[in-house]
This record gives sequence, structure tokens and C-alpha cells, in this order.
Amino acid sequence: MISIFELFSIGLGPSSSHTVGPMRAAYAFCQELIKMELLTQVNRIQVEIFGSLAYTGKGHATNKAILLGLENNLPDAIDPDYLPKRYEAIIASKKINLANKYLIDFDYETQFIFNLKDLLPLHTNGMRFSAYDKQNKLLLEKEFYSIGGGFIITGKDDLKQRAQEKKSQYPYPFDTAAELLALCHQHNKKIWELIFENEATLRSPETVRKGILHIVEVMEQSIERGMKTTGFLPGGLNVRRRAPDLIEKLKEHPESTISHTEVASLDWLNVYAIAVNEENAAGSRVVTAPTNGAAGVLPAVLHYYKAFYNNVGDDEVINFMLTASAIATLYKKGASISAAEVGCQGEVGVASSMAAAAMAAALGGTVEQIASAAEIAMEHNLGLTCDPVGGLVQIPCIERNAIGAVKAVNIARLALLETGQYKKISLDKVIETMLRTGRDMNHHYKETSLGGLAKIKVNVIEC
Repeated sequence: MISIFELFSIGLGPSSSHTVGPMRAAYAFCQELIKMELLTQVNRIQVEIFGSLAYTGKGHATNKAILLGLENNLPDAIDPDYLPKRYEAIIASKKINLANKYLIDFDYETQFIFNLKDLLPLHTNGMRFSAYDKQNKLLLEKEFYSIGGGFIITGKDDLKQRAQEKKSQYPYPFDTAAELLALCHQHNKKIWELIFENEATLRSPETVRKGILHIVEVMEQSIERGMKTTGFLPGGLNVRRRAPDLIEKLKEHPESTISHTEVASLDWLNVYAIAVNEENAAGSRVVTAPTNGAAGVLPAVLHYYKAFYNNVGDDEVINFMLTASAIATLYKKGASISAAEVGCQGEVGVASSMAAAAMAAALGGTVEQIASAAEIAMEHNLGLTCDPVGGLVQIPCIERNAIGAVKAVNIARLALLETGQYKKISLDKVIETMLRTGRDMNHHYKETSLGGLAKIKVNVIEC
């Protein structure tokens, strides 16, 4: 099983797989050096990144994240403003402070390699860290894979073994949507009730509630910052932040009661999603939901629910998030949430599916209607490519989150008009189809900036 606190992790933009995961991997490598008592023997560090990480690493700040990870920083704790400043200092001084304990020479130009030719065997988002002593003897070499949503693994059985170890701890284990729905019927429980009881086996119920509300608080903060911050996004595309300007145009539409939930409410929904993803593109603090590239969809729909529906308190918010996490778990276990592996259907597609299910649950849907909402959302995101212009999480990513949020709300309402019992295509089948579609997709359209919109010539400056 996968905890809600793993699926919704607090980090920094612009990418969970290309920024958050690599920082965690670099941190883990230095922790291994410390554990093996090798840190003070290190004279030289070499970093090599492969595949999608190499192709879009500069635009996704992979290089910056790794160097700061080597210096003992983690995504949920680092000040986003500190990252670019410290990165520049490392480059200029040609020194890096391993684990924030041991200063060594570091020549970025020769010791940080973007390998555009080779791939590591398990995933396109591969990294290799190597440490050498003064005699140039290899002390430690370790490969990591960033598999989406900030998750990292070191080998073929790593994630599978971890999932199996945790599965036995839960009272309601499930791997598929069919199993999840069967559990709900067998125990006469809502989806969120099952997930809450699973989480409460590892920590106290009050800790679970506080933890979820803290995640929501960070989501809300990213919306608020995004709606206030003006200027241009970094990276060279000269993309202007639009959320504050859009708000000025919408001020005549008060977000107070359900009477405003038609066109005006969808306009606000667009703004919420754009605000979050402009924050993500700027490298600010966001929550993986289930990834950074799709970080705006779920917070936008949740904020919309809170703003335009009555009597939405902490309990309703927690239930919304628990339902979304159940759907995310199904995709994580049955397919992928990595755009480098399956395209953007694994990011915005999954986020839209999560949000549609959560919204259907919030509006009183049955477990069949909730599963139907999740299925419809992915059905209409199948084949969605990941082709970021300039390797930046800006075009088409920011607007794509807004579209994903609007889709989710519409789909939730559509699902509630049906019973969900006579669906021709199940949620499990659409998850399986998404995985197959991703595997069949040409790698140029999977977060490499080698195809699609990314090939359109625009004024892109190397960053």
C-alpha cells in the first residue's frame, strides 16, 4: 500500500520526477557514504544523469536539485529561494559541501554529466552517483531511478518489496479498483473511511487528520501566492504570470454561494489551477498531486469545492483528499505517474481522474459513481503526450492543469447522473489501457522535448 503522505508530498517545483526525486536520491547517496563511514575519504564526486533527466534536466532544475541534495537538503525543507543562489555559489567556487559536513573540490563542467546516449535498465529517469578517493579508487557507486511523484528506487524489486511489507500492516489492502469497491461493499464503508482506517494503523487518527490538513494548507498557500505574484517565469521563454491579471477580470464574480457555480465558477477554477502551476514553474513550494507537473488540478478542484459549495468543513476536506489518494494509489500500483514513462496521461490525466473521483465523492456519489468518474477522466486523457517547450514546465503544462481541473468537475457531475453500475469499461481496464498506451508512445513524446510542441521554434534561452 502507498500512504497518502507519500502520494501528497510537500516539495518544490518545477518537477516531482526531475527535481524532487533527484534531490532525494542525491541526499540518499550521501547518507549511504556516512553510513559506510566513507564520507571523509571522498576526494571526487561524479554525477551522471540519463534519458529524460538528461534531455530536460536543465529546464527542470535537475542539476540544481542534485547538487543541493548532495549538500544535505531535502525538498520539503529547503527554502526555494536558497536553491538557485547556492547552486550558483557551488558552480562559481568549484566546491561542494557533501552532506553539509565535508567540503571537496567540484568542477561542474567535468563532473556533472548529461548522458544523452545511454539509458539505465529500469527507467528513463536514471541517475548514477560515484565517489572516488585521492588515489582515484571507486569508494561507492549507486544508481537511482526517479519513477514519478518524487518516488525513488534503487533496483528492480525495491518498490515491490516496500509495497508488500506495508500491505500486511493495513486492515483493508487492495491493488485494484475491483478490490477496493469489493471492500467498500463487504464492510459497508465509504472509500475515504477505508483509507482513513488504513492510515490510522501507522499513526494516530488525530495525526492523520492534522497531516492531511497541513498538506491542504500548503496547497492553499500555493494558490494564494500564485494569485498575487506577478512578473515572468524563469527559463527564457518569457512566459508572463497570468493568474493576478485574470483575477482582476473576475472580481465582479463573488465566490460565495452555490448560485455562482456556472460560468463564473469555472473561470475561478481555471485561475486556481493556473496559480498553482505558475508557482511550480517558478520553483516555489507545491504539493505533488500526484506530481508537480500536475500539482494544480486537485488543489484547484478542492478550492473550488470549498469556495462554491456550502458547509464544507475539515471533515469534508479530509474525505476529499482520502478519496483522491485511493485513486492515485491505483494508478501508482497498476500503471505509472511518470510522464517520462507514459506521457502526460500519467500526470495531468491521473490528477484529473483523482479530482473527478474526489469531487464525485464530495457530492455524495456512490462507490460505483466515484469509480466511474475516475474512469471517465482517464478515458478522455488517454494518449496525452508530454512535450514541454524548452524542457520547462510551462507550455503547455500550466494551461493543461486548468483544463484537467475543469474536466474533473464536469466529469464528476456527469458521473452522478448515472448509477455507474453498467459501465462498459471499468476503472481497472482504463488503467491497464493507459499503461499500454504509454508503453506504445514514441519516446519523443514522453518528457524529452524531442517531439510535439517542444519542437516548435520559440525563443528559448539555456538556463
